[in-house]
Amino acid sequence: MFFYLSKKISIPNNVKLKCISWNKDQGFIACGGEDGLLKVLKLETQTDDAKLRGLAAPSNLSMNQTLEGHSGSVQVVTWNEQYQKLTTSDQNGLIIVWMLCRGSWYEEMINNRNKSVVRSMSWNADGQKICIVYEDGAVIVGSVDGNRIWGKDLKGIQLCHVAWSADSKILLFGMANGEIHIYDNQGNFIMKMKLNCLVNVTGAISIAGIHWYHGTEGYVEPDCPCLAICFDNGRCQIMRHENDQNPVLVDTGMHVVSIQWNHTGSVLAVAGSQKASTQDKDANTVQFFTPFGEHLGTLKVPGKQMSALSWEGGGLKIALAVDSFIYLANIRPDYKWGYCSNTVVYAYTRPDRPEYCVIFWDTKNNEKYVKYVKSLLSITTCGDFCILATKADETHPQFVLVLCNSIGTPLDPKYIDIVPLFVTMTKTHVIAASKEAFYTWQYRVAKKLTALEINQIMWSRKEGRERIYHVDDTPSGSVDGVLDYSKAIQGTRDPICAITASDKTLIVSRESGTIQRYSLPNVGLIQKYSLNCRAYQLSLNCNSSRLAIIDISGVLTFFDLDARVTDSTGQQVIGELLNLERKDVWDMKWAKDNPDLFAMMEKTRMYVFRNLDPEEPIQTSGYICNFEDLEIKSVLLDEILKNPEHPNKDYIINFEIRSLRDSRALIEKVGIEDASQFIEDNPHPRLWRLLAEAALQKLDLPTAEQAFVRCKDYQGIKFVKCLGNLQSESMKQAEVAAYFGRFEEAERMYLNMDRRDLAIGLRLKLGDWFRVLQLLKTGSGAADDSLLEQAHNAIGDYFADRQKWLNAVQYYVQGRNQERLAECYYMLEDYEGLENLANSLPENHKLLPEIAQMFVRVGMCEQAVMAFLKCNQPKAAVDTCVHLNQWNKAVELAKNHSMKEIGSLLARYASHLLEKNKTLDAIELYRKANYFYDAAKLMFKIADEEAKKRTKPLRVKKLYVLSALLIEQYHEQVKNAQRGKVTGKSSETTSALAGLLEEDVLSTTSRFTDNAWRGAEAYHFFILAQRQLYEGYVDMALKTEGKGNCQRVLPQEAPSLSISSGCATCASTVSWPKR
Repeated sequence: MFFYLSKKISIPNNVKLKCISWNKDQGFIACGGEDGLLKVLKLETQTDDAKLRGLAAPSNLSMNQTLEGHSGSVQVVTWNEQYQKLTTSDQNGLIIVWMLCRGSWYEEMINNRNKSVVRSMSWNADGQKICIVYEDGAVIVGSVDGNRIWGKDLKGIQLCHVAWSADSKILLFGMANGEIHIYDNQGNFIMKMKLNCLVNVTGAISIAGIHWYHGTEGYVEPDCPCLAICFDNGRCQIMRHENDQNPVLVDTGMHVVSIQWNHTGSVLAVAGSQKASTQDKDANTVQFFTPFGEHLGTLKVPGKQMSALSWEGGGLKIALAVDSFIYLANIRPDYKWGYCSNTVVYAYTRPDRPEYCVIFWDTKNNEKYVKYVKSLLSITTCGDFCILATKADETHPQFVLVLCNSIGTPLDPKYIDIVPLFVTMTKTHVIAASKEAFYTWQYRVAKKLTALEINQIMWSRKEGRERIYHVDDTPSGSVDGVLDYSKAIQGTRDPICAITASDKTLIVSRESGTIQRYSLPNVGLIQKYSLNCRAYQLSLNCNSSRLAIIDISGVLTFFDLDARVTDSTGQQVIGELLNLERKDVWDMKWAKDNPDLFAMMEKTRMYVFRNLDPEEPIQTSGYICNFEDLEIKSVLLDEILKNPEHPNKDYIINFEIRSLRDSRALIEKVGIEDASQFIEDNPHPRLWRLLAEAALQKLDLPTAEQAFVRCKDYQGIKFVKCLGNLQSESMKQAEVAAYFGRFEEAERMYLNMDRRDLAIGLRLKLGDWFRVLQLLKTGSGAADDSLLEQAHNAIGDYFADRQKWLNAVQYYVQGRNQERLAECYYMLEDYEGLENLANSLPENHKLLPEIAQMFVRVGMCEQAVMAFLKCNQPKAAVDTCVHLNQWNKAVELAKNHSMKEIGSLLARYASHLLEKNKTLDAIELYRKANYFYDAAKLMFKIADEEAKKRTKPLRVKKLYVLSALLIEQYHEQVKNAQRGKVTGKSSETTSALAGLLEEDVLSTTSRFTDNAWRGAEAYHFFILAQRQLYEGYVDMALKTEGKGNCQRVLPQEAPSLSISSGCATCASTVSWPKR
């Protein structure tokens, strides 16, 4: 993280400032000072240049309004961002609430107790309530509309600070004696806060600031410290909540006047003064810390006395009130981001999720992939891959390095036991370092491996590709290191502060300024160098000969690793500090293809250096993604993170360096010959390619060939050779136009030369089949039928790929593509068309089984059977009938094709139905399959079971009738089968006789084959006899009961019927005596 002063605003009449506050939403800056001074300022950028955005854009004061109403020194200013109100207070206790109306600020409310002075005011998170504390101990909580909610007098207490919790349930009151009391939101005392940072502190102290981050932009970690309390002696504690027993303790070593979190709660700014080591007077200083107390940097500010600070809403600027001036400093955050394979990877926090949201934004296709990563530490990229460094778990001190591709797919995670404070990667290695040790991992990407190699890697020992080294060790590189994490536990007096690596070199920098150079892939200590700075960021050029160093103060220096020089003692040493130093540098990138080219960001300017000589600066605030082919690609991360869910391609900016711009200008304005000489003096493959393309445009083939040779473009050389073999200038121009992608122009030239075949060939190469078809149809000669078919099929594929099946059918029909036509009919559910297609195909066509399966999937049995039979697959046809429960058809097919499997299938399915007590379904199955005998047996069984119940004799009669009918169908089936076997004059008699003989054989095994109607007959007469009995025809009932053999068939019902009938007969014949 880097900081530098960018603007200075002076206050008229040298009025000293006391307080300052920056509106996070609308950008207004309110500042108060002596003699009732109260001003509202607003900075706005005014530029139409798309490249000049964010910090690089020029800004002017669009508002500079002095608010009149205070007579005493204005001591407190605070914003209510939700309701756009400004609340101010002066030394006389006067409170004024201001509102914005028609572009100006006006008084809305005024209040004055006339008893004491206001020491602090704070709005809660939703802007509904304000808490005001007075020096005499009075506390007032009011609503946004001016109503008083409650008030309280804390007797004998001098108040100086107040802060709300994020949920507005807790109030913190800071006392003049340094104590902090915790109250609920109704003014009830809870407890005193334990101040661990004041242990062993003596003397009078006062609270410099209390700021409780409300989590409006999410937290950098779950359960992250967010409550900062700082005292004037520099002691500070950062707490997770008001009762945190284990706060983060920081000693800033300065006299503190003000503190404030940035908009995401990731950086705490502490403003004050510090004794300068070389001067007697105090120097104004702002120090920056993480929520975990890690020091991020220091900003020195001119002036005598700093009184307050305030962050801008986006966290990119900070306003400092110093004497009678407002200093604005620009902040260059350490975003978690990287660039790989045309993809910008960046992370941000969201208030609704505890994890980091990591976006993989493909800038080429403008697509983004979202991943959520818990406890993300850093993002490192190289080539096509990136490393996400995270914490494994809150309870275990283990960390994970996750190798991902450019769309965020995790490829290989590695669990390590050291804190990856510094991570770098090359095309083959990932290096992670803590303060004491560094870990190397030689990663391999699965897409380049065979399945066997992947399996071997998964089961291989960790020591094969993972090693760990202590920074104080001196590895030789000859013996492989081991994965011994006990080395990481050992401390060191000179911790690691930065690392970088190339394919063959690893550089480790230590806080003392020592630089250690190791070889890769076998890690061996080659050289140690000593510098007079503490490195923050390191970078090696493309041939690992020079090292760029940005120190913690933003000073950029360069070190030649291989130079041999003589030191002051006359001894020859390796390594030389180059004579170049730049200040306020916050980013730099070496060119990938030139060891002497690099780009650097200095404040809001980008400089490009060649051999340590700078080009003219470019105004921008982008982070450098890539430097290759004399082009610099940068990304405006500040703008992207304002709306991270919707990145805009306008935020990716490409810059051409001067030599590329000059070469293009020479070619356009002077000529190829002079440009060639310039490029000869400043050689680069990109410039030679530019010259070759310009020479091609003018058909200067010798120059073009020479330039292609210089940039090692074999395809270009071959193209020039092909052009040289052409005789026609028009043909050459057409080929050049096609080479440069001007296809419409090339086609027009071909057609003008009456070479329609070349125009068609061009469109074929481009895959523009619509134009190919158009050219084929508009030509005067006969079109090639095979090419026409190919074009129709390709256009059909185009529509099919987009699921426009109806359009695809039209072209597949013309292209006679029966396979794809069948697929389209199926997707359109046009089964009639599919059936017609099957009928049109010849027998045994390879497409018929596939069409048959389509019919099977939709339950169209008849069409499926037809297709299977047409391709001579009767077994598949039978299986289809079985699958679709068309057993009758299955049996018929099996008999027609002499198949024996149907019987076993039928029996298996019937037994399955019987197990589930679906007897009637089994009867229906046998009946449909013409197995009438088996169906009749099951029906007789049901009839007998119903008869035993002795209920509803009419139903039993019907069941026996159905059974008998099935037997009759069985008799007819047997006769028909025998009739088909016998031929000749006596065929009818012979077949009948044969059928009877077969039935006799079966009748010996069944009781009902020849007496099928007995049960039905018995129940018929039994029901008739009962009806006659109840109607009074007793004699007839007895005769009917005897005629139907009811005694034998119905042994239980018949006797009772006979007795009833007999009794009725006797009663009718007996004559009673008269009285």
